[in-house]
Amino acid sequence: MIGVVGSGGDVTACLESLEATPGVEKAVRISAPYKFVSKEFRKERTVIKVGKAEIGGDEFITMAGPCSVESEKQIMETAEAVAAAGATILRGGAFKPRTSPYDFQGMAGDGLKLLAKAREATGLAVITEVMSDQDVSLVAEYADIMQVGARNMQNFALLKVLGRCGRPVMLKRGLSATIKELLMSAEYIVAHGNPQVMLCERGIRTFETATRNTCDISAVPVLNELTHLPVIIDPSHAVGKRSLVPAIAKAAVAVGADGMIVEVHPCPEKAVSDGAQSLTIEGFREMMQMLQGYQKLWKLERQSELAVA
Repeated sequence: MIGVVGSGGDVTACLESLEATPGVEKAVRISAPYKFVSKEFRKERTVIKVGKAEIGGDEFITMAGPCSVESEKQIMETAEAVAAAGATILRGGAFKPRTSPYDFQGMAGDGLKLLAKAREATGLAVITEVMSDQDVSLVAEYADIMQVGARNMQNFALLKVLGRCGRPVMLKRGLSATIKELLMSAEYIVAHGNPQVMLCERGIRTFETATRNTCDISAVPVLNELTHLPVIIDPSHAVGKRSLVPAIAKAAVAVGADGMIVEVHPCPEKAVSDGAQSLTIEGFREMMQMLQGYQKLWKLERQSELAVA
């Protein structure tokens, strides 16, 4: 057994070359390939301050809003309702990646302006998706948090630009991505200058068809062991069914996530996208009330953890 230390160079190519050498049974990396996001690099939790929220701190954070910004009336009504129910961050898509090219693609710049107007009226911070490296500067003008969707988790050109955007980034796990691949994508952003990254488990694709995706709830404690970055759960995309969202929200609190992001719509049956998984305003209010006791226990545990640290 031979141990090699050092840095620089193409480590993956080096390991592959060693394994191809006669007499070598296996070459094993002994330190994490993701350096900056690893707990080997930083033991204490990363806390990201956005508006009134501290993601990764001693409050469980709720981000809520519609899948897509559809109109001023829709986004203003939703923003006011989720703020009153306890959300601190407004979600809403201005640019929407859709499986079909014929589906609604978002209001683009007009949607961003409506999100900014809702922020001004309610005090909520705004999270919205950015799909292209060419749109980063535009989205950064209006958004407080830049969201990278599952389909773009390994869009490395986009990740590099987000490393220089000056805004916090929420990176969603890809449909078929391993936890290591998620962390390596986060490493791209941090390595290019932006340490304000949070990770999002939004369900992965498996053989199961009862839900839209399979919520890998175990990803939360695994990530909490491997990285100092905050971890968010997306119950809406994880299950794709309104009635199941509150149960996954409870699980997110219980398993130690730093927050959740859920879809809420004033009239889900008329939503242009993701209506089936969107909570009604009343349903969101009821869920937030139901979670209060769980969140108190979560806060006590987090405060104890921070005190020990």
